Amino acid sequence: MWRMSRPVLMLFILLSVSSMLGCDGYSDRSGGMPQRTPEVAVVTIAPSRVVLTTELPGRTAAFAVSEVRPQVGGILQARLFEEGSVVEAGQPLYQIDATLYQSAYDSAQAQLASAEAALTTARLRAQRYTSLREQKSISQQDFDDAQAALQQAQADVAQWQANVAGARINLGYTRILAPIGGRIGRSYLTPGALVKADQDQALATIQTLDPIYVDMNQSSSELFALRKAIAAGRLSDDASAVVTLTLDDRTAYPLEGVLQFREVVVDPTTGTVTLRARFPNPESMLLPGMFVRATINEGVEPEALLVPQRAVSRDDKGNPIALIVDEQGLVQQRTLSVSRMIGPDWLVQQGIAAGDRVIVEGLQYARPGQMANAVPFEPVTPSNTSDLPAVSAQR
Repeated sequence: MWRMSRPVLMLFILLSVSSMLGCDGYSDRSGGMPQRTPEVAVVTIAPSRVVLTTELPGRTAAFAVSEVRPQVGGILQARLFEEGSVVEAGQPLYQIDATLYQSAYDSAQAQLASAEAALTTARLRAQRYTSLREQKSISQQDFDDAQAALQQAQADVAQWQANVAGARINLGYTRILAPIGGRIGRSYLTPGALVKADQDQALATIQTLDPIYVDMNQSSSELFALRKAIAAGRLSDDASAVVTLTLDDRTAYPLEGVLQFREVVVDPTTGTVTLRARFPNPESMLLPGMFVRATINEGVEPEALLVPQRAVSRDDKGNPIALIVDEQGLVQQRTLSVSRMIGPDWLVQQGIAAGDRVIVEGLQYARPGQMANAVPFEPVTPSNTSDLPAVSAQR
């Protein structure tokens, strides 16, 4: 009779036992053992007051701009300011050679004095002729000539008074004054240059930088949706029109601005409306032409429903969806209508009601129609992570 060797016998026994264990494990899995109810973390939705904001790109613009130009011609004698400095309204900026204008003023004054002397003579003659006419010692023609000479002398005086005033104005224009206060740029002409009245070339440019404007463009569709929400009562416009700025280097501008106005015309090429805000700028941190990001408080939603972004996903059609746990502990899927992001949350218009428990963690274990054990969601904060074991990095 054939007998197996000892090593072969041991191998046969091991294979038999392994096969029996495999069959038992399969029957255990296919025997329909009860599944454990998954545990999910939920957030209970509660209405809250939310100030709606809109972030728009913007560009700074000077509060006032004035190009300094001469109003009389002549040789530029001196520059009376320092380039890049702050000037006050009425401060002297340039001096034009005033020799000819001083001479014209003196001549006009002399002519005025002569006309006033002639007026005195004509007045005295008219007075004498009036007395003589009453005595009928002179003819009517002589009396009329004396009255006409008096009126002519009065007209000559008025004319030369106007000439003196004009000469005085032109003489004053030889000293060019700052029309507005602000920061003045570089001088485009130097002393010795010939200038003329109303020339195209400006001598310098003054810009008022405190306060300063920020011009922004908002989509007309967004503006229409905002006004529609206010008209429907979903929003109240009691939020002050406060505007904050973020600079190009992502730092926040420390001072708040105020929304001045919205343009009443939509740009047909871009479909946008221009908005303008005014900001204090005492340190001249903002300069004209800078690009910034402006955040505008547009309205208040007193009963806003906010759902964490991590709780919202998308279905096959791209619609936002969320899973909730109802009062019976069943998981339900809701299709949401969201309007905008507010911090880490979505502002939901439809699909969620106050009191709903939205699943935030454990979404991979929850299925619509199945039971779930809902526990309150506890966000990770420094206070509740202090008890976690420290993990040292190994190199």
